[in-house]
Amino acid sequence: MTSAFRRSSRVIAGVAGALLLATACGSSSTAAKPKAGTAVKGFKQETLHISAIPDQDPAKLTALYGAMATYLHTELKVPVDYVPVTDYAASVSSFQLGDLDLVWFGGLTGVQARLQTPGAKLLAQRDIDSKFQSVFIAGSSAGVAKVSSVAGLSAMKNHSVTFGSESSTSGRLMPQYFLDQAGVKVEDLKGQPGFSGSHDATIKAVEAGTFEVGALNSKVWDAAVAAKTVDTSKVIEVFRTPTFFDYHWLARPGLDARFGAGFTTALTKAILSLDVADPAQKAILDLFSAGRFVTTTTANYDKIESIGRKLNLIKG
Repeated sequence: MTSAFRRSSRVIAGVAGALLLATACGSSSTAAKPKAGTAVKGFKQETLHISAIPDQDPAKLTALYGAMATYLHTELKVPVDYVPVTDYAASVSSFQLGDLDLVWFGGLTGVQARLQTPGAKLLAQRDIDSKFQSVFIAGSSAGVAKVSSVAGLSAMKNHSVTFGSESSTSGRLMPQYFLDQAGVKVEDLKGQPGFSGSHDATIKAVEAGTFEVGALNSKVWDAAVAAKTVDTSKVIEVFRTPTFFDYHWLARPGLDARFGAGFTTALTKAILSLDVADPAQKAILDLFSAGRFVTTTTANYDKIESIGRKLNLIKG
């Protein structure tokens, strides 16, 4: 951790609120750049474009990745721009086209992006991503009781179900996989499954009674319960799935050619160096629901790829 970042801790710790205000005022991206006239030694002054799958409310994402952009700028001394995307597919295609350099992907979208972008490099995952879970929730009046095993998900037959995004790992891929393991096919559900677009939208759809059952990221559900932004008299937790690997940072190939030798290594080190002992860095890790970032390998996502192919979400 640099001394410059220590000195700016109090400023960056408040970045979430400032960025939420910027979002309300219509800002479409958040950039961290050197002050005009500042001579910056080290890497070439190209702009690092970062993004993430839009799995939650845009204001939350702007706060999180705006803070991350500020941190990476401070550590790497290059301009860093957070670029929001409209949907999961856009994050994959923009990465493949070279419009995005570093993206926080889910397990499935990360596999899709790697397959479409040869040479893309996995940099890190959170400490919680090796044992991630989905959660099934249901309206309290839907007549769906809590279950204690994957086999118990057979009770979802003849109920309406909404997933998150069609390409979400924890909001669609793994829930559908576990339903399949319980003998529940899409045609066994009441009507066609819904796709809310994000995890918090799934909660709202079930709370409103639009769908009887929803499947989503367990961390988003836990946060909503803790913050009391969901009425737990109307929505109950039904089942937590077995664990799986999920989110991770993926970098485009060729960053060293653009920014200078050793840039990808320095970028990885900056992410892995986020430390809860520093208040500003802890604020970022808290927004990620993480204690730290750790290294990961492509082999960790082999099961995700296999399931994605089985469900026809990965082709070729």
